[in-house]
Amino acid sequence: MASKQQSEKEFLKNYNIHDYEVPLTSVDLVIFTVREERLHVLLVKRADHPFMGQWSLPGGFIDVHKDKNLEATALRKLKEKTGVKAPYLEQLQGFGSKTRDPRGWSSTFVYFALIPSDLVELSQGSAVDAVQWFPIAQDQPLPHLAFDHTEILEVALQRLYNKVEYSSLAAHLLPAEFTLSELQQMYQLILGRPLDKSAFRKRIKEGDFLEELNGQFRYGSNRPAQLYRLKQGLGLVYYARSLSSD
Repeated sequence: MASKQQSEKEFLKNYNIHDYEVPLTSVDLVIFTVREERLHVLLVKRADHPFMGQWSLPGGFIDVHKDKNLEATALRKLKEKTGVKAPYLEQLQGFGSKTRDPRGWSSTFVYFALIPSDLVELSQGSAVDAVQWFPIAQDQPLPHLAFDHTEILEVALQRLYNKVEYSSLAAHLLPAEFTLSELQQMYQLILGRPLDKSAFRKRIKEGDFLEELNGQFRYGSNRPAQLYRLKQGLGLVYYARSLSSD
């Protein structure tokens, strides 16, 4: 056993990763928020080649000295662009080919994040000329995106729509405190259709992911509405049935 360990050490000592062709490896982010009752995605305008002057998803290469894993890269890039440390973050999937980047064979690991708009403080960071929220709307087409980022965004949107249908995901786009009506409005906004109030509240109750804020209400023209928040440390909750089922 000792001889095998010594052999391994000798191998690694003399191993040079640059003896082999290694693909470019990055992490990209699809960052969603809701502003003015519309779903938005964050885009950055590239300051350097390739695709200089074009809009793209935020992201960048892995820093092998700073990042202990892929999620660390995603969180670092997210903090650089939005000022947010720990939003809802989920790995989407990997994308790779020899044609997606003109510099050579390239792979990227994509994460998508949901951020309440009241938390965001946009920052350009390095290698970009601008950073901007763009609405996801049929009447306002997005600009053509660099690399394969249009395809990536489409996959992320489909993941978002599907998971909102059967999980607590939409709640992560709300401020820390919200009413049940505000929660239902968020689901309806993302799904693009109305939901029956009694059926929606039954599904939310079954999910058991909210806690009532005792004695705290939202006051408006109607009677005061009870405030809620997500239960701490619970993570994403999946419903036994989707919102479309009876």
